[in-house]
Amino acid sequence: MEYTVSRDVGVDAGTVWAVIADVERMPTWTSTMTRVRLLDGGPLRVGARVRVEQPWLPPATWEVTELEPGRSFTWAAPAPGLRSVAWHAVEPLGESRSRVTLGIRQSGPLGLVATLAGPLTRRYVDTEIAGLVRAAVEAAGGS
Repeated sequence: MEYTVSRDVGVDAGTVWAVIADVERMPTWTSTMTRVRLLDGGPLRVGARVRVEQPWLPPATWEVTELEPGRSFTWAAPAPGLRSVAWHAVEPLGESRSRVTLGIRQSGPLGLVATLAGPLTRRYVDTEIAGLVRAAVEAAGGS
């Protein structure tokens, strides 16, 4: 199962990135996460482990596998029979516009479970991108 969604936002990429990269604050802008905690302290970096608690899902530890500061990060959460990989990216479209993209891929022997949970996963990603756009607009001083 794979799902990706993008939205254009009238906010500069730096502001959007600041919202995305502050992962511990994700629960303030999306109802799909109840708690997010960097387990290793410090800033977001490759190898950082992040504990994510979400409604209807077991807690998961995600590890940052790729990071391009100011642009994107990818993290992965292995579980028995299932591997989840999610990406978060921002692309500048001009001085005060950007495109944000969120996506997730789930694979492994329990891939059927991921397919059955697809509607929940898609709803979570859609909720997250809507909240991210709102938070970025607010951070930029908009309404």
